[in-house]
Amino acid sequence: MQSVNPLGEFIRARRAATSPKQVGLPEEGPRRTTGLRRHEVAMLAGVSEGYYARLEQGREKHPSDQVLNALTRVFGLDAEAAEHLHKLARQGLRKRGGACAPADDRAAAYLVRLIDSWTTPAVILGLRFDILAANDAAKALLCVMGTETNLLRFVFLDPAARRFYRDWDEIARTCVAGLRTVASLNAEDRALHGLVGQLSTRSEEFTRLWAQYDVRAKTHQTQRLLHPRAGELTLTYQTFTVNGSPGHQLGTYQAEPGSPSEAALSRLVSAAGHSDRTGEATGDPAGEETQEPEGGRGATER
Repeated sequence: MQSVNPLGEFIRARRAATSPKQVGLPEEGPRRTTGLRRHEVAMLAGVSEGYYARLEQGREKHPSDQVLNALTRVFGLDAEAAEHLHKLARQGLRKRGGACAPADDRAAAYLVRLIDSWTTPAVILGLRFDILAANDAAKALLCVMGTETNLLRFVFLDPAARRFYRDWDEIARTCVAGLRTVASLNAEDRALHGLVGQLSTRSEEFTRLWAQYDVRAKTHQTQRLLHPRAGELTLTYQTFTVNGSPGHQLGTYQAEPGSPSEAALSRLVSAAGHSDRTGEATGDPAGEETQEPEGGRGATER
């Protein structure tokens, strides 16, 4: 899954996703491939077909801003996709096996202390969408993940995710677009591309979405959840970059003030805090949840 020509891969995918009708060209007979032909993109962008071919092939490494802006216009890229295109061009071709500083898989201690002081559910995410740290409120909210710590693996490989996320299709699409964004800019991160390979071999949905090459940082999203303890929740998920911790993001979950979701989330967090305190008092890290009622454990399980 590792690409040595992320720029070429990106513009090929955008060419395939752009129809002649979108750019005002007539449909002339059957096409062997979807989207625009190379000579059509070159004509619309004002460059030679040979030059554009070299861009896709990775033999032209330094396109000008003028060329990139023309391609942005031809493919109808939004601001975020256009910025990604420029980043890929500045990055240039990656060499196989080239040195690359690995992403730090440990959350900074000061960030952990920060979120631990909050009652708002908060997580620290790594480059590969691993949950590096979560406060008690987030652990209660994301209890459906069990021992899984990677959001992508949970979404695509765990059937519980389809019940948890009421709008699973949208969550899946934005997760893949976010992973595409970081994967193409970190082409030498073997663990990241190992994750892509794992998901590709085990999930047809992931493979289909990955092939679309949509890019979008997952910064703000409304999520409708069906929580096993709190019931239906509508939360705003927001991520923030952390300047002092490259490659990491701070993610928070918030409910609309005064809404039923806020009340349900507050009860969930309070119950989790009470359970933790009970566990500390009895020396049992699981707290009162390990206390079986009469009739055995099955009496309380759904």
